[in-house]
Amino acid sequence: MRKLPLALSLAIVASSGAFADQSRKTYSWVDEHGVRHYGDSVPAQYAEVPKDVLNEHAVTIDRVEGRKTEEQLEAERIEAERVAAAELRLRNDRALLATYLSVDEIVMHRDRRVELFQAQSRVTEMYLRTLERRLSKLMVEADRFQPYSDDPDAPMIDPDLIEDIDLTKGTIERHEGNLEKFERDKQSIIERFDGDIRRFEELKGLKTASSS
Repeated sequence: MRKLPLALSLAIVASSGAFADQSRKTYSWVDEHGVRHYGDSVPAQYAEVPKDVLNEHAVTIDRVEGRKTEEQLEAERIEAERVAAAELRLRNDRALLATYLSVDEIVMHRDRRVELFQAQSRVTEMYLRTLERRLSKLMVEADRFQPYSDDPDAPMIDPDLIEDIDLTKGTIERHEGNLEKFERDKQSIIERFDGDIRRFEELKGLKTASSS
């Protein structure tokens, strides 16, 4: 298709009455060969390409974006995540500066939180020792019965004793899991507060001052 000069193209559109009726829109788009077209409707094959909307004076008044490529969509997603992360960091920085006046305050708050986990761990360890002693006594009693006893004439164990053993074992496992969780939570708290300390020093310029 031969590319028409802009003035001639607009003259043709105007003569056809496209600009005379202001309720109708005139579009301008470029095809796959780089040729610019004008018209009050867009062929189906160009429906997803970017288009300019022109007024009756052939002045662009709007822009209709075409369908975005996968690369463009991915770039927009990455940029949106970057902006969201920057806004979150800004809010966190403001909250950090509003909450603490010094590094010592952050350290004190961190140590208090750590002490709570340590206290929970101590209580759980004491309870575990009690449960382990109870389980040991139950197993000694169970050794007198089948299937724990080596004596083929030993009586079958009482179902209530089996239930008591299973319940005690389950409680021990649950509290051992709690101990592991307390330790993970404690380490997570320490890492979070240490990160707050580093960021507080950066925001206050303390790291630069101390290293100089």
